[in-house]
Order: sequence, then structure tokens, then C-alpha cells
Amino acid sequence: MTSNFVEELKWRGMLHDAMPGTEEHLMNEMQSAYVGIDPTADSLHIGHLVGVMMLRHFQLAGHKPYALIGGATGMIGDPSGKSAERNLLDEPTLRHNQEALKGQLSRFLDFDGEADNAAILVNNYDWMKDFSFLDFIRDVGKHITVNYMMAKDSVKKRLSSESKEGMSFTEFTYQMVQGYDFLYLYQNHNCTLQMGGSDQWGNITTGTELIRRIGGGKGYALTCPLITKADGTKFGKTEGGNIWLDSERTSPYKFYQYWLNTSDVDAEKYIKIFTFLSKEEIDELIKEHQEAPHMRVLQKRLAEEITVMVHSQEDLENAQKASNILFGKSTSKDLKGLNEKTFLDVFDGVPQAEISKSELTSGLDMIGALADKTGFLASNSEARRELKQNSISVNKEKVKNDYLITEDDLINGKFVLLQRGKKNYFVLVVK
Repeated sequence: MTSNFVEELKWRGMLHDAMPGTEEHLMNEMQSAYVGIDPTADSLHIGHLVGVMMLRHFQLAGHKPYALIGGATGMIGDPSGKSAERNLLDEPTLRHNQEALKGQLSRFLDFDGEADNAAILVNNYDWMKDFSFLDFIRDVGKHITVNYMMAKDSVKKRLSSESKEGMSFTEFTYQMVQGYDFLYLYQNHNCTLQMGGSDQWGNITTGTELIRRIGGGKGYALTCPLITKADGTKFGKTEGGNIWLDSERTSPYKFYQYWLNTSDVDAEKYIKIFTFLSKEEIDELIKEHQEAPHMRVLQKRLAEEITVMVHSQEDLENAQKASNILFGKSTSKDLKGLNEKTFLDVFDGVPQAEISKSELTSGLDMIGALADKTGFLASNSEARRELKQNSISVNKEKVKNDYLITEDDLINGKFVLLQRGKKNYFVLVVK
């Protein structure tokens, strides 16, 4: 039994455009749809998540989702939204990336179920690698005119006077290759719908055109809005680059912080797109947030839901503990519970000084730790004054001027956290 997928996308703000008849087509019986995913890295980043969430909602509505890894198209590069060509990948790299992406997609899509609508992962390299150039231009190319291809926005932008690079023939053919994917999935998997970001509309409709002209059938197109941030900066990016789903690339702490730091306007939008909470729950959270915005209930719930979904409950709890170290009450025990990567993430940008382990053997005095050996404070007299005023902490615990730092104070066997007042931190790195 299917539920109304299009209606679900509408209230979540996830519908940009749909070909006429799409909603009715999906209401009749179980249908199949796909979203293409670029395999240029061995991890998804949060820019991919909207397409993945669409596939998940599609599966929850009783339909069958296909995740298409663009092994062949990844070798060409999609011109949509780009100003220059991308680097091309070799086959072993593509295969490695495919396996890694499947693992991440499995957190959202059910690939293993017995149900008829279990998700399927396909790679367009598998059907394109033996397709000769001559066969392709004879069997596929003759069905689409150059006029039709030139009319697409993604092509027009790259050929406009604003573009210095122009566009290679390789990229020009991209929409044909993507269009053929849709035809192939239509003919071999009865896949009648392609979904993607709004910038993909031109490529998707080239596929529906091939289905009509070569397959003699009807394909459908549905797109979601491109996700933006209220302040105009790019969604999913920080100064350090993309926010990845792989914990080695972006730690769960940094991932959690990204969502926690969203603006009120964005949090209200994102909680509909990036969680599976019901309309009633979300309406209630928005109401609660509006009554007490300083409590940031929307941001907290959004960050919690998506961190558990991408990582785990344990990762969420660790990220929350790590957040409390900077912004809440925490103890030396909490600090020592952090792994090295999370510790470095939490104190990213905090000034550091190196000392040798031998200096801790008989204990490092506080004046040395604060001024003489590190330069955290400007002078020994300032260090004495701050100690006297009880404003110095070692690993989050207040200390007096007679305190000695020893190996027992080490976090992960190599760090000591010094603090003056509430917000001034300094890290001793013990070598």
C-alpha cells in the first residue's frame, strides 16, 4: 500500500518542481525511482543528503528506491552549477568509492529487506563501459537534437559570455549519458521517475525525452530545491571544507556542532528536510522555539536527530559531552573521556605550547605552566595574581599556586588543559 509521497515532500519544503501527472502516477501502485550520486569521494557529504532523504521518503511511502552511483558520469563531470571541468577517476577508485557510499546509504535505505520495495544500488559504469562511442551516437545520439541540448540552462550558462572556460565536448554530452541512464533503468528495472536537485531538471527531462522517443514510454521528473542558508553562505560548507558523513573526515562532534549552530530561520527549514519527525512534532517544536528562542530547542533536536541517523546514539552522547566542556559544566573525568580527535576538534584554534614529559616527572609548578614555560600569561606576577584570585583551572578543576602538574593530569597521555576564567583556554602538548 502506497502513501502520498508528493504530499509528504510538499509540507517538508522538499518539492521544487514535478512533471505533470507525477503525483497521480505514484498513487496507483508501487513505482521505482532513482537519484544519481556522484562517486568522486569515498564519502557522502551533507549536500547529498536531500537526495538521500527523498529516496528514504519514497521507500517509506511504499515505493522502490534506486541509488545510482555515477561511475561513468563521474568520469565525465556534470556541468550543472559548475564553472570548470572536474578531474576524472580511474575504475579501482570508483569501485572503492561505491562500496564506501553503499555503507553510508544503508543507514537511510533498506537494501536487505525481503519486501518488494527493498532499495537497489546500481552503477552506470556497468552498462556504459562496453558501450562503444559509435554505438552510442548511432543508437542514442540521433534521437536528441543539438538545438534541444543547447536550450538547457546548464549548457547556456557555460557557453555564455560570462564563462571564460567554455565547455568541452565531453561535458556537452553529459546530459545524453545521464538521459541514457534513465532510459536504461526504465527498460531494465521499470524505473519511471528520476529525482534530483532543481539544477538537474534539464538532465532529467533529457531522460524522459529518450524514454518517449526510444522506449515509447512515459518517464517522470521530480526535483527538490537547492538548499541554501539564510545568510547567503553556502550550505554544507565551513572554513574547513565540506561537512562529510564519514567520521574520519568530519568528526561526530564537528558534525553535531554544524547543525547546532544553524540560525533560527534555517533550523525551522532544516528540521523538516533532514529529520523524519512528523508534522505534529515539528509544529510543536517550532511553537516551543518561538516562545523561548534562547533555549534553541529546534537546533538541539535537529542536531540530535541527524547525528544519530548518520553516526550513532553513542556518538551523539560523546558530541554532547564534548560540547558541554566548552559551554557547560564539566569535570576532569569528562575531559579524559574524550578521544584525541574530539579533544583537538573541541579546542581547535586554542593556543598551544609544547613541554617535555620529563618536566612532569617531579611535577610542573603552576607559575611555569602559566607563564615561564608556556607564555599563556604575560608574566610570572600575572600568573601569581590570577592564582590568588582563584581564576585558574587545570583540566576544568580550580587549582592553587602550590598545585603541581604531573602525568596523572594527562588527557590521552599527551594533553593538559589550562584555563583562566570562563573562556580563556590553553593546551599543553606533552612530548
